[in-house]
Amino acid sequence: MTTVAQAEIRVSDGPRLHTRTTGSPDAPITVVLLHGWVLDGRTWHRQVGPLAEVARVVTYDARGHGRSGGTDRGSATLARLGDDLAEVLRTVAPTGPVVLAGHSLGGMTIMEYAHRHPEDFAERVAGLFLLSTTAEGHTHTVYGLPPRLANVIRLAEMTSAQVLARLGGWRPHRALRLALRPSLRWLLFGHPCDPADVQLTTKAVIRASLGSIGGFRPSVGTQDRLETLAALPTVPTAVLVGEKDRLTPPVCATSIAKALPGAALTVCPGAGHMLMLERPDVVTDALLDVVNAALDRHRRA
Repeated sequence: MTTVAQAEIRVSDGPRLHTRTTGSPDAPITVVLLHGWVLDGRTWHRQVGPLAEVARVVTYDARGHGRSGGTDRGSATLARLGDDLAEVLRTVAPTGPVVLAGHSLGGMTIMEYAHRHPEDFAERVAGLFLLSTTAEGHTHTVYGLPPRLANVIRLAEMTSAQVLARLGGWRPHRALRLALRPSLRWLLFGHPCDPADVQLTTKAVIRASLGSIGGFRPSVGTQDRLETLAALPTVPTAVLVGEKDRLTPPVCATSIAKALPGAALTVCPGAGHMLMLERPDVVTDALLDVVNAALDRHRRA
């Protein structure tokens, strides 16, 4: 019987994380879905139902995002997000195999968890799903623009991030929603694009605290985890990216797939950064393939 439960987990340094668990408590495997930067767990809504037919599915809002508690500048780091994931797993899935699926910042969080908790990763993780993410910070991010112009935009972005990081728990005013929507549509989506998906994404961005929007930027930009990926134990793995992704272009996915022997790489024609919304069937099928392969290996073991 499929059940849905929501809970708050308080992590060791104070913030509470909002979690949502779907599926049978007796399911043979748990899938943890991690969302992207300034988004929340709702972005996975099209994958949760199909996954819950074969697994227990956990989504949670990262600190400073969605319905979770805020974060200060000192803890707005990928390292802290990796530790948060370790604490979430110990609370919501203390036993049994786990498949970790991360979009954008969520994928980077998984890499940081693997780097900081390698023994836990090796013991618990039976499958890996990396969606529209990178292991090289902003190395390849040019926003679909000429490199010189991209460098100017990055400089402005980093400067504004320092300002936003000082604003703590303040959140963007809802009046900004209409103003933000066209720019988010251009930055995050390819073609075709459902306006309802842009609206959901915009609502998530408005819900993120300004301190999170700016605070995580330095850590995200300087990330470097290709060596961590290359040292991971081999598990069923899929890497997906949109052909028109302006934030984590296909070169990011290619370098990840090269670091992970046996990883299945998929480039979705015409799609942007929000693949779980833009190409839900492709993402769901690829996720189910990883889950089923992880289950087969676990049963044989």
